[in-house]
Amino acid sequence: MRESATDLLVSLPEDSNITDLLLQMHRQDPSRVLYAVKNGSSWDDVTAARFLQEVTRLAKGLIGSGVRPGDTVAVMSRTSYEWTVADMANWFAGAVTVPIYETSSPSQVEWILEDSGARHVFVEDERKAGIVLTAASALEGEISIWLMNDGDGADTFTALAAAGTGVSDDTLEAARSTAKLSDTASMVYTSGTTGRPKGCEITHGNFALFGVNIREVLPEMLKAPNPSTLMFLPLAHVLARAVQVGCLHAGVKVGHSGSASDLMADLKSFSPTFLLAVPRIFEKIYSGAQATAEAAGKGKAFTAAAATAVAYSEARDSAARGGRGPSVALTLKHTLFERLFYPKVRAVLGGNARFAISGASALSPMLAHFFRGCGVTVLEGYGLTETTAPASVNQVSRTRVGSVGLPMPGTTIRIADDGEVLVRGAVVFKGYHRNPEATAEAFTDGWFKTGDVGDLDDAGFLRITGRKKDLLVTAGGKNVAPGPLEEKIRENRLVSQAIVVGEGRPFVSALITLDDEALEAWSRENGAPDGIPADDPRVQQLLQESVDAANATVSRAEQIRKFSVLPKDFTLESGHLTATLKLRRNAVIADYSDVVEKLYAK
Repeated sequence: MRESATDLLVSLPEDSNITDLLLQMHRQDPSRVLYAVKNGSSWDDVTAARFLQEVTRLAKGLIGSGVRPGDTVAVMSRTSYEWTVADMANWFAGAVTVPIYETSSPSQVEWILEDSGARHVFVEDERKAGIVLTAASALEGEISIWLMNDGDGADTFTALAAAGTGVSDDTLEAARSTAKLSDTASMVYTSGTTGRPKGCEITHGNFALFGVNIREVLPEMLKAPNPSTLMFLPLAHVLARAVQVGCLHAGVKVGHSGSASDLMADLKSFSPTFLLAVPRIFEKIYSGAQATAEAAGKGKAFTAAAATAVAYSEARDSAARGGRGPSVALTLKHTLFERLFYPKVRAVLGGNARFAISGASALSPMLAHFFRGCGVTVLEGYGLTETTAPASVNQVSRTRVGSVGLPMPGTTIRIADDGEVLVRGAVVFKGYHRNPEATAEAFTDGWFKTGDVGDLDDAGFLRITGRKKDLLVTAGGKNVAPGPLEEKIRENRLVSQAIVVGEGRPFVSALITLDDEALEAWSRENGAPDGIPADDPRVQQLLQESVDAANATVSRAEQIRKFSVLPKDFTLESGHLTATLKLRRNAVIADYSDVVEKLYAK
């Protein structure tokens, strides 16, 4: 199949915008709990009435401070309730939100402020205010910096809201209703894996049409009794904000966790019914469960339980395609482990989660089957910043593990002659800000060129096989997609990251980093509490087994002949990961060029 499409399920008036979703929810049920704010170890509910009141007060403050419809207002903060209030207040004031990752450097902030024209910035704390001040020193004009957290627990928006005491309801309504579906709601800068970030103009229609349609696509999550989710992905990323808009329309209670160190405790205390995560979260949960079991002398039991979960999920997949479902023996084994093991996996996610959405990068099919076999269905989706994140997603009732699902409503996906994935429809962005050349280059005959390579099966499910720019061509002329090989290697509990290299080389190699926590636990299990080094033969043998497993999935010409373990893991701080934990391949290969050369030394 070369093209797959899904009709729009819910449409919206052209003269509406995202703020109408909040007003509609407030009219339907002002007492509906939309958010929860962490208060110590508990959570305080925020109703639609309270949220609307806080948003309108802040929006009036923005107008009173000189913000006019069409102005750009930046937000630099960790994921939080305050981020959400600021975002919606910007839209009520008719402004355009410009997210800035909280890990951004002064030079990155300077570029975003310069390119977007934002002269008003919400910042989380004094440290980020300092970064913005440093960035602003190189720019013309004054920058207004509004602190979101004053450190004493008071209403952090009180001072700004006070500036709006003279702003009438009519003035606010005129500003709120200015934007239409076709107008820009947010200017989201690409993560910049290569080159300078470009500002993607995401419209009110992109967000709002996603929001009202995703509820129909995933009713098991969003129409369930008392649905809730804990948002911990960066709200600076378009995926988190698109899902948050969907949660607003569906009346899902949303909590926020902005600290990796607090995440596990927040999941336990908030206990969401579904999650939005990236593959690295699922990898860490799996390896953590394996390490805990082996430390308790139950490694064999974990292996059996995991194998049963995967086999049970695979059998369900087979049944959905007309094949045999789980056998009686497999069902009995699954029932046994449901009593003894699987609830412990779900407990890590808070105990109530039965569904999760995985995005940003590829999820190992093994992990997808493992979690579904444990009672948590992980639905993989696909998209880019330019497609408002989700261009396709698996559905609870229509899932094919290994695929990234069917097109979102109002979206058509086409496979070009060279295998590139093309997208057209409701999710596709307006264009790159002040960059008509890049915008023109990104489209062909009205289709957005994703830069990814994939295929569509006979039912219209999309499968991504690699990144067009990432495809390696060996010296022998063999095209190699690194993604699937890397996914397979990362299934090893000791592995944190893997990058396949070999462009223009006689064979394919890999650079591997180890998970320090997993290595420490494995060392203790093997009688070495002081640790086992990466070059130990036992570690090398385990890694070789993972490489062999990856090689078994491809032809001989695509197989990895050599690998090298790097001395430290990739991090945001090292510049090797984006804020959504995607690998910056070019940066890694450049920084470790000496290691690569040694792999190919004669």
